[in-house]
Amino acid sequence: MTRGAWHSTLRTDKLPTIMKTHWLLIILMMGCGLLSAEDHARSASELSVQVPPYILKNVPFTVTIPSQQVDSVRVLLEGGLLSYDQVEWDGEQTLIRGVSVSALGSQELEVHTPAGVGRAHTYGLPGLVSILPPLMAIALALITKQVLLSLFCGIWLGAVFTLGAYNPFAGFLRTVDTYLIRAITDPDHMSIVLFTMTLGGMVGIVSRSGGTHGIVQALARRAHNRRTGQLGTWLMGMLIFFDDYSNTLLVGNTMRPFTDKLRISREKLSYLVDSTAAPITSIALASTWIGFELGLLDSSFSDLGIRDNAYVTFLAAIPYSFYSIMALLVVLLIAFTGRDLGPMLTAERRSLGEGKVLRDDAKPLLDQELANLMPPEGVKSHWYNAILPILTMVLVLAIGLYVDGKSSMGPGDHSLRDIIGAADSFVVLIWASFGGTIMAGLLAVGGRILSIGNTMDAFIVGFRAMIVGIIILTLARSLQLVTSDLHTADYIFHVTEDILNPRLLPAITFVIAALISFSTGTSFGTMAILIPLVIPLAYIVPASAGLSEMSQQAIFLGSIGAILSGAIFGDHCSPISDTTVMSSIASGADHIDHVRTQLPYGLLVGGVTMAFGYIPAGFGMNPFVSNLLSLGLLALVIWRFGKNPERELVSAS
Repeated sequence: MTRGAWHSTLRTDKLPTIMKTHWLLIILMMGCGLLSAEDHARSASELSVQVPPYILKNVPFTVTIPSQQVDSVRVLLEGGLLSYDQVEWDGEQTLIRGVSVSALGSQELEVHTPAGVGRAHTYGLPGLVSILPPLMAIALALITKQVLLSLFCGIWLGAVFTLGAYNPFAGFLRTVDTYLIRAITDPDHMSIVLFTMTLGGMVGIVSRSGGTHGIVQALARRAHNRRTGQLGTWLMGMLIFFDDYSNTLLVGNTMRPFTDKLRISREKLSYLVDSTAAPITSIALASTWIGFELGLLDSSFSDLGIRDNAYVTFLAAIPYSFYSIMALLVVLLIAFTGRDLGPMLTAERRSLGEGKVLRDDAKPLLDQELANLMPPEGVKSHWYNAILPILTMVLVLAIGLYVDGKSSMGPGDHSLRDIIGAADSFVVLIWASFGGTIMAGLLAVGGRILSIGNTMDAFIVGFRAMIVGIIILTLARSLQLVTSDLHTADYIFHVTEDILNPRLLPAITFVIAALISFSTGTSFGTMAILIPLVIPLAYIVPASAGLSEMSQQAIFLGSIGAILSGAIFGDHCSPISDTTVMSSIASGADHIDHVRTQLPYGLLVGGVTMAFGYIPAGFGMNPFVSNLLSLGLLALVIWRFGKNPERELVSAS
């Protein structure tokens, strides 16, 4: 149709109708514009306000206004005005600190500012419920001795509270579909899982290829008497620092025939093995414990907003691991001097005088399956199959921390501490574990000790050995998420801020950690339960008490050291501890005899480190001074009250 034809079809009698339609469209468009402008004005006056999804009755919390700087605010709940402590701009958001609500249940807060009004929904809970999940985990662990079940029940109880309806079945569903998933998908947590599992695989290859056995054999050839035999056992324990289970099983099984010839009692061998394995692994620069400890510390740091590097903090806390350090040095003192105390002295007298490494009615624990850790028959063990992977791992760790930290810091002059602190320790630990594993595999296959298939099988066996620890770590992270949602640390601080002496926190932590570990028999479970509770207290309480920055740091690091060492102290004294049982098995000792003879040494070291370590740490004493004082007193006690059974036998003859 042409333009002329189209014009001819437009009838003039329909113009009024068309014009009316056009005017109607114009009016509708103008109305929509006005509504849009009104909505825009309303949205401009509404602020984005963030409130914790759960708050505790009468416990202060913080309201956040993102990307807005305001100086004066009013906080209302159901029309009533709420008080607060201060309004603070941190450069990115406005923080309204110290808001407190006495209502329970579902509620909506309003925040009025010159820039507009913001609203946020939250749910009020009784303050007491915030501490029930971790308390339930601790109580069940003490009663049932089942850490996995106890941690899961603690998470479940917390999930019930966060639902608001207190529905146990819905709480179970939230436990498995929310808190466990959040823990598993946490990138830092997965980094720790990968590092730990890979390092376990390296341990499997090193053990199966005869590397650790070769180190033990090399030391055993240089031990010719009781003193060198005990010192060799101690040194072997120090060298196998990367895993306490491997340490216990390999040193005990390999040195047992040798120490029997030297008439060293099985009780003494199991003590040397047990009191070396966990202490050195817990404070080593790289071990299967490091991933677990760093995972717990980093999670607590994230919840508190602490930006410090977890690995650097761990290194700084090592001097405060008084019990672990002194346990290692006391074993060295006893091995070097040949002096013993209490039931151990009786056992050594029997072994020397009667030639009985076990008492007559002893029931030694032996496990024939431990032979699986040894290299195949006919294969010669070489010490370098263990040393080279370990050195590779340590070298990659050192270089990786420097390179990654330097890259993060950028150009310019920086101190070594700052460079290491800026490094992503989780990433570097993964590099180190893979580097050590690759070296172990190359040595095993290249040296024709294991086939590629057998090497992979050994890796998988070591990989599987870490499963229980990974499960505990994942449950612990889930419990941390629960306590974070329920503001457990805030409630504990709110209740105890007027009565808790922050200077006694390291000592109190050490005692509690020892009691839990003794009752449950697990260092890992103790750390998993206590770190989420103690770290916030050690960080918040000293600062709120107005202590100096130096005192705050001493209490914070001292509390970390108290958790790690207290867990090992209780573990050493506990007859149900896994490593205590394994030490009896690997050494072929009667388990009750092992516990009975080791207990006095554990109590001695624990008491001295409490008096000269953890109590003074709260008052700012230098940890190196505390360690020197503790070592001096322990040496004096061993020298004054200990006796050398070998010299007694010579004198009697």
